[in-house]
Amino acid sequence: MDVRDALAIAAACLVMSGCSSAPRTAEGPVRVEVARTAAGYVLLRGGEPYLVRGAGMEVDDIARFAARGGNSIRTWTTDSRVQDVGELLDAAHAHGVTVALGLPMRPERHGFDYDDAVAVAAQRESFRDDILRYRDHPALLAWIVGNELNHSHTNPRVFEAVEDVARMIKSLDPNHPVTTALAGFNTDVLAEALARAPSLDFLSFQLYGGLFSLPEGIRSSGFTQPFMITEWGTIGYWEMEKTSWGAPVELTSSEKADVILRAWREVLAGLDEQLVGSYVFFWGQKQERTPTWFGLLLEGGEETEAVDVMHLAWTGTPAANRTPRVNALHLDGKGSRDSVALVAGRTYEATFDVVDPDGDPLRYRWEVKRESDATQAGGDFEERIANIDGLLGDAAAPTTAIAVGKPGRYRLFAYAFDDHGHAAHANIPFLVEMGDVP
Repeated sequence: MDVRDALAIAAACLVMSGCSSAPRTAEGPVRVEVARTAAGYVLLRGGEPYLVRGAGMEVDDIARFAARGGNSIRTWTTDSRVQDVGELLDAAHAHGVTVALGLPMRPERHGFDYDDAVAVAAQRESFRDDILRYRDHPALLAWIVGNELNHSHTNPRVFEAVEDVARMIKSLDPNHPVTTALAGFNTDVLAEALARAPSLDFLSFQLYGGLFSLPEGIRSSGFTQPFMITEWGTIGYWEMEKTSWGAPVELTSSEKADVILRAWREVLAGLDEQLVGSYVFFWGQKQERTPTWFGLLLEGGEETEAVDVMHLAWTGTPAANRTPRVNALHLDGKGSRDSVALVAGRTYEATFDVVDPDGDPLRYRWEVKRESDATQAGGDFEERIANIDGLLGDAAAPTTAIAVGKPGRYRLFAYAFDDHGHAAHANIPFLVEMGDVP
């Protein structure tokens, strides 16, 4: 699907936020609240309707994000090792961008016991200083209490702990709403959260492939309250088909852009009576099964085609210069869904078919990595996987040769770069086996 096909629909979805781009760090808080109108729920910021055009972001890339039409980011922690939160808020405000700040409540899957009243109280109090520190910043939009606390949880008392934090926030900060971000849309979890954390101003959901079934889930559950989508994007690795040896198949950068465009057009645009904002995942790069699965950017900062889609969705106009588009990646004439098996020591051809919509010249890069053996879930940290050198022929051409001498599970990555900071990418998981012994 060409991103230009959605121009009219995306333009119709835009609501101007009215935020000034001038720094106002000394002006104090801007009141944010959820209001119900004849047309549905709306987020009001400074008394004016504010539709979040957002992305998750960990490290400051605010200027480029704002230039693409984004107006809000969400974070996951106030205790980041890589980004000073105050500086992020200042940068956001300087560019007219708001921030939904995440408070890092520990999930049960990390060993936290929500039956331990002393530990629960200590965790709650650990957030007090951050709430006092950031509550009056004019870029602050909302508080997100915990991230996917229901992921692999067994103790519903986690939502009572969320309620305690929400009450504390409201006692300290009357100007900003409070939410918690739930993994998926599950009616049992929904009932738990609503019953045990009534002080939340709205709930937030995080869905990937499951986003496409959200409208039916809302209808069948009878859920009528306001909500945010605090993570959405490509299809998750847990939702994708797998090779015969269990490796998840990753979509190409262009297929991801098409999925994100479909989600914006077919799902998010139709939820405006209850949806008060959404944050695409992820404005940055991270290792999660692969180094390219969820990031809208590559490790070098290059923008993928999904950024073009969000530019269109957020501004109503196509990007001035567009990202290269992937037609196909083949290894030994096969694609990523073909459970490619190679014989150790033999040489095979790999081809990367990419076209640039603007006719820009392209540069290529190939990499081979061992297949990830990570078992983490919920976005938990994964170590980077090093490249394996010496296996490729010309790693700077659209066609290369590959020969792997050791049996095992691998993944071949292909990249194409234009001269405007954009990149296309694709990969193929492949298995290397020993050949017949003569």
